[in-house]
Amino acid sequence: METHVNARSALGLMALAALVTLPGVVLRLTSDHPDPILGSIFFGLAIIGAAFMISWAAEIIQLDVGGGLALALLALIAVLPEYAVDFVLTAEAGRVFAETGADDAGQLALANMTGANQLLIGFGWPLVILLGTWRVRRTGSAPAQAEMATPTTVNLSRAQNVDIAYLAIASLYGMSLFLKSTLSPFDAVVLISIYVLYMFRLSGATPGDPHLVGPAAYVGSMPKTRRRTVNYAMFVFSAAVIVLVAHEFAESLQELGEAFGISEFLLIKWLAPLASEAPELLVATLFAWRLAARTGIGALISSKVNQWTLLVGTLPIVFMIFAGQVHGLPLDEVQRDELWVTATQSVFAVAIIASRSISTKEAWAMLALFGVQLGESWLAEAGVISSQVAAGARIGVGVMFLLAAVFVLRNDFRIFGRAIKDGLRTPWSELESESEHPGAIT
Repeated sequence: METHVNARSALGLMALAALVTLPGVVLRLTSDHPDPILGSIFFGLAIIGAAFMISWAAEIIQLDVGGGLALALLALIAVLPEYAVDFVLTAEAGRVFAETGADDAGQLALANMTGANQLLIGFGWPLVILLGTWRVRRTGSAPAQAEMATPTTVNLSRAQNVDIAYLAIASLYGMSLFLKSTLSPFDAVVLISIYVLYMFRLSGATPGDPHLVGPAAYVGSMPKTRRRTVNYAMFVFSAAVIVLVAHEFAESLQELGEAFGISEFLLIKWLAPLASEAPELLVATLFAWRLAARTGIGALISSKVNQWTLLVGTLPIVFMIFAGQVHGLPLDEVQRDELWVTATQSVFAVAIIASRSISTKEAWAMLALFGVQLGESWLAEAGVISSQVAAGARIGVGVMFLLAAVFVLRNDFRIFGRAIKDGLRTPWSELESESEHPGAIT
């Protein structure tokens, strides 16, 4: 196990994460209807603090569970905050649908999911690439010292074609959701099956020693019994905080929108994911800062696979449970457009990483297109453009993503095919034995 331990710093971070959860927990236990501003801030901070603790617990658990099971637990634990908010909104949609049968009952159910996915690729990926390449330039590090990164490029390993292949499959299927009026039980089966197959494929990888830093390294360095006790306590505490405040956080955001005349859809889409995604993005950027951008971007790619398969696939199941009937999660026009943009953005991202080489120019392109998405959202909210124009703009952004994907692959579409073949069929022994060479495509 590779660790970097600074006990004082680690204890300070753990204490800080626990402390920021307390105002939200106290407010939840002492107030039936808190002020929406205080609720949004305190409940949001509680989710952020708990999310950091859960991310550390997820890293440490690798020491006790090996192989594919560890990967499955990591994937599930790391995105628990986002699952909690999405499940709250979907459960509410199910209850409303059971009472009224309204087709717009699920209006907010997918907002947090699409926002988180768009934020992850549009902002998170470029951030890691740009920071990682900047650090290589700044330090003058050779590729061998920076996981084969150069001053202009971050290169992925051949084994990461597994993540690329399953993200490609999920993204291509995701484009079909734009054509549907509900997110159906069939969609749930397909998406969850993709996730199960992905985890089964990963289970064949050779287990490696986890690279732990910060609080995870500190707890991981403890004797086995103490380590497990501290880690499980940290997980139980953070999970309890998330379960306790998730509903109130979502409700406070909706009330905040009503109080200030801001679209609740916009708040749920962009503000809520900032709380749930913050720890994950911070960890990835720390890897990039430490000249391990490939590890950082790899974690974000794996998270994207998880969110675009298991998370989306479980939402119709939650909806059916609370609706009390077999019925798909209703999709209105806005949600269908958002699913279209999310899926096409994902296709564009797959086109970029299919070569296993991500340049700073491509990172800037991802960031620029994300800026267009943000601009459309805020122009529509400010009333500068009508809802009809905004809908057309979302379709147009999706078309831009697809055209950009074709442009990226214009010289050799076979790169995509080779990535899929590697990801689905090539033995792990061959994937893992590849000699590292910047930009090598085999």
